[in-house]
Amino acid sequence: MAVRVLFVCMGNICRSPMAEGMFRKALREAGLESRVEIDSAGTHAYHVGSPPDPRAQQAIRQRGEDISDLRGRKVADADFERFDYILVMDRDNYERLIERAPAEHHGKIRRLLSFSRKWPNLDVVDPYYGGAQGFEENLDMIEDAVQGLIREITGGNQVRMRSGS
Repeated sequence: MAVRVLFVCMGNICRSPMAEGMFRKALREAGLESRVEIDSAGTHAYHVGSPPDPRAQQAIRQRGEDISDLRGRKVADADFERFDYILVMDRDNYERLIERAPAEHHGKIRRLLSFSRKWPNLDVVDPYYGGAQGFEENLDMIEDAVQGLIREITGGNQVRMRSGS
């Protein structure tokens, strides 16, 4: 049984790989890793094939997760069909995906922080041009939101679990 979750930011080297890593860690801690397939992507092709930003890797490593194996990719048209949740980091990327996705998939596209209790419906601001503190603040927000996402997935009412990979 698998639910498929895609995290999306602009370049896929800061926020979305950190979200993928924190969600992977939270699923592992909850014993749910076999029930969820995770990936991340960007709305732009700036960093296709690149590893996550070193500052993102360092910040998440301090929280017990390694994302050095991830590589940037751009959202593909097939992602709209493949994933059950397409979770974006901010309003701009949300609007880009809504414009691009077929209408029948619009309900899958949500802001990650719609799952947060502390920061509901806010943006996870891009830390790329800032310092290390921005990455830490992002991780605080992401950690809270992925716990809410796990609550939704395990609640069973809003998510239909699929058989297969």
